Parts: sequence; C-alpha cells; structure tokens
Amino acid sequence: MSTRLVPPTTALSEPYWEAAKNGQLLFQECAACGNTSFPPRSICAACNADALEWKESTGKGTVYTYTIARRAPHPVFAQQCPMVIAVIDLEEGFRMMSNVVNCDPAAVSVGMPVQVSFETIDDSDMVLPVFSAQ
Repeated sequence: MSTRLVPPTTALSEPYWEAAKNGQLLFQECAACGNTSFPPRSICAACNADALEWKESTGKGTVYTYTIARRAPHPVFAQQCPMVIAVIDLEEGFRMMSNVVNCDPAAVSVGMPVQVSFETIDDSDMVLPVFSAQ
C-alpha cells in the first residue's frame, strides 16, 4: 500500500506536477496585474484576466499555520503520524498547504522558516513538494 494518496493531474495542473518531478516548485503570476496564484487556475482571481504565466518559486517560506495529525486521516497515512500539516507563506506571495518533514513535530512553530524539498510517492512517478526547517 502507498504511503501517500496520489493527487489527480488535470490539463491545468500538469505543468505544476511535471516541474515537481524536476525539483521545481511552480506558481502562477498574472501578466496583466502581477497577482500571484496558487493552486493553478485558468483566470486571475484578482482581475479575471486569462494571462496567467508559470513562474518558478525559490521554495523559501514560513509556516503561516499548522496542525499535528496524531491519528491518520486516511489509512495510507498511518506510518506518517504524527505528521505536520501546514500552510506555508512563500516568498513570492502565495500560500500552499503541504507537510513539514524531517523535524520533530513539537519543534514546528508559526513563522518558522522552511524550504521546499520533494518526495516521490513510492508506487508512482508522482512527486510532492514538502517543506523542511531551514
């Protein structure tokens, strides 16, 4: 059994997932107004323009909020608990939900600097962005 659920890939999200396989974290930026967007969408949430372009993030951010799951929300996560589920503020101005890994869950705090890394789901070619303390 997998240790992760495989997220669905759509035509809209495919560039994001392909970049993750190459160790890149992408987000969208509107060429019309400069607004940053995540998750992927077809029009800008700020100005409704269809001028969203893919940009590469530095992957540096801070923990905006988090929770520690001590009981698995789904059976595939049983071996990962306790796990930190966090919302990360990225340098480029967007937020994303992910996991904070490779540290004691009790050491995670709001405002903690983190850096993206990537984990391959063990029984697929899907790669997920996760974050570690800087």
